[in-house]
Amino acid sequence: MDDLKDTAAILARAAGRGRDAGLAYGGAVTPAEAHRLQVSGAADVVDVRTLPEWEFVGHYPPAVHLPWRHYGESVPDDGFVDALLERFPVDRPLLFLCRSAVRSHHAAEAAAKAGFTHAFNILEGFEGPIDADGHRGHLGWRAAGLPWRQG
Repeated sequence: MDDLKDTAAILARAAGRGRDAGLAYGGAVTPAEAHRLQVSGAADVVDVRTLPEWEFVGHYPPAVHLPWRHYGESVPDDGFVDALLERFPVDRPLLFLCRSAVRSHHAAEAAAKAGFTHAFNILEGFEGPIDADGHRGHLGWRAAGLPWRQG
């Protein structure tokens, strides 16, 4: 499958997931799909985790780091949407990433509300949700074996 058809197929699956889940934004991609879209140049990954998470837990180097909220804060950053609008055109596909896909869900909602027409959440996040033993890391970007670095 060529890149254009592959991109269209990924975005169609993501939109279907979005419709099925009743999302107020473009849809949801798997970590592998997000990586494929970013590598092909079809979308940008926006990591919305705090700076300590980005630095100490690890990150995907090509991702743009725009925290949804700052470390120690319980409310979203008032300038988040403005920062998106300054950096990206509203028709650019954006793939939001956080630890477990919760903050990135809210970031995708805010982006869509601000007029971004192709906002997507990356399912499972960077580390995945907490499992029955209270651990993360069994799902998500890192568990999928996708590129990342620490520090």
